[in-house]
Amino acid sequence: MLAQSRKAMTLLQPTHAHEPEQPAPSSNQALSHTQSLLAALHLASPALPVGGFAYSQGLEQAIEDRWVTQVEQAYVWMRDVLLLNLARQELPLWLTCHRAVLQQDWSALAAANQELYALRETAEFRLESVQMGHSMAKLFAQWPQGAALNALSIEQWTYPASYAALAAISGVDESMALTAYLWSWVENQALAAVKIIPLGQIDGQTLLHRLKGDVERAIEVTRSTDPVHAGSAAFGLALASARHESQYSRLFRS
Repeated sequence: MLAQSRKAMTLLQPTHAHEPEQPAPSSNQALSHTQSLLAALHLASPALPVGGFAYSQGLEQAIEDRWVTQVEQAYVWMRDVLLLNLARQELPLWLTCHRAVLQQDWSALAAANQELYALRETAEFRLESVQMGHSMAKLFAQWPQGAALNALSIEQWTYPASYAALAAISGVDESMALTAYLWSWVENQALAAVKIIPLGQIDGQTLLHRLKGDVERAIEVTRSTDPVHAGSAAFGLALASARHESQYSRLFRS
């Protein structure tokens, strides 16, 4: 039933991706450990101009509704989103995108990108993914082999797909790239909590330390989840995001 539901959602969305006429080349040159680490750190850097700082992913509304008012509640919120939503829905498809690039399976990449778009629960979440994906795509040409992704007929990249594709084609191994992706998400969430609960800087660092183990667990859940069965039912997160679309005063776009 879940697979049928996800297929229906995909069919309801406008099609933005088509299999490219010409297969794009991929990077065959293995990176050294230091090169791979530097590339992963670069992708996870707050200096990467993709606009992640502008989004709280529903956390701002959760704070407005008093669901999250102190550091322990912030930790529980982030942990649950990480393990119950990202690891079971978004990240298995993230892995599909990374592996599709390595295998030069461009139709699989396009299909996973479209599915990631269709699975965004609210207009805010969809806008966030597309805006950040567009910003990431603008950086393709600066990365090793990244310009080849522009040859693909994907007009509307989602952020997870664009990140995974760029990491793969640039030679960053799967584990390091996925860890960098999750660390960037955790860091953005912690910074949002520090700003709007508000929390002190020490509380922010406490959140980061506590969430390291959850990042590892999220990767384990991701690897054990078949992308065909990827899905979540994070109703509280979806409701927070939907309510945030009409929140009177806000700092973040989601």
